[in-house]
Amino acid sequence: MGRGWAKGRTAATDPRIARAAAGHRGKTYARRTPRERCRWPVAGSTTLPLRWSNEMAYVVGLTATDGCLVSGRRAINFKSGDRQLVETYLALLGRTNRIKLQRTRTGGSAYFTQFHDSALYEWFRSVGLTPRKSLTLGAISVPDEFLLALVRGLLDGDGSVINKTYRADTGRRDDYYWEYLITSFNSGSRAHLDWLSGRLFNLLGLKSAVSELTTTRPRRHPYFGLRFGKRASLVLLPLLYSTGAPCLERKRAVWYAYAAKHGLSVG
Repeated sequence: MGRGWAKGRTAATDPRIARAAAGHRGKTYARRTPRERCRWPVAGSTTLPLRWSNEMAYVVGLTATDGCLVSGRRAINFKSGDRQLVETYLALLGRTNRIKLQRTRTGGSAYFTQFHDSALYEWFRSVGLTPRKSLTLGAISVPDEFLLALVRGLLDGDGSVINKTYRADTGRRDDYYWEYLITSFNSGSRAHLDWLSGRLFNLLGLKSAVSELTTTRPRRHPYFGLRFGKRASLVLLPLLYSTGAPCLERKRAVWYAYAAKHGLSVG
C-alpha cells in the first residue's frame, strides 16, 4: 500500500481507517523522548497549573478578550497592540514562544503569539471559553476568590480606564472644571457584559450600566459597553491594580496618576 493512501478517507468511508481509529480510542500516550532532548526548535511548554489561581484567572481574562481558540487545531492565539501584554501572557504560562509583529489594516502594529497546547485548550473550554467567542461569550465559571484577577484580564484586554477633565459650560464662570473617572469593558456579547455586571454587583455592590455603543465604522453586529462611574471606579481600580499584580502597565498608570493627584492609596 503506497504512501498517502489514506488521504481524503475517513472512518466512515474506509473500514481500515475505522479499525485503526478503534484501536487507539481511549488510550493515552506518553512522550518517549524528553522535550528538552528533542532536536526540533523547542518553544517551551505551559508550566502554570491548569486550575484556578490569580495568575490563571488573569490569563483567562486576557484570552477571553484578546485571545482566540483556533478551532480544529487546538491552538491558542493571543494578539495585542501592546508587546508588553503578550510578554506577560507568555511569562505567566511559563512559555517561551516567539512574539511576532503584524501590521493592521489601518497601518498600525500588533503583536501576537500562537502555540499548540491541547490540555490548556480544553481547560479553557471547560471554564466557558469557546472558538469564535466574540459574539457568543457568556458566563465564565470563575470562583469569587479569583474574580477580580479575571476582571483585570478583561479590562487589560478589551477595556479602558479613562480620566479626563472638562471645563463645565455654566455660562457664568470659566474656571469651573469637571473631572471624571470611568472604567469600561467592551464586548460583542451583551450576555457576557450582563454576567460581568451581575458578578461585580454581587461581590462588591457596584452599580454599572450596559449599553450599545455607536461608532463611526459600520459593524455587522452590535457592540456593547459596560461602564462603571467615578464612585464605583474608586472601589474597583485599587482592587484590580494592587501592587505587584500582573497587568498592562499603561492602563494601571492612568489609575496611579489619578490616585497620586488626589492623594489616594493605589491599592
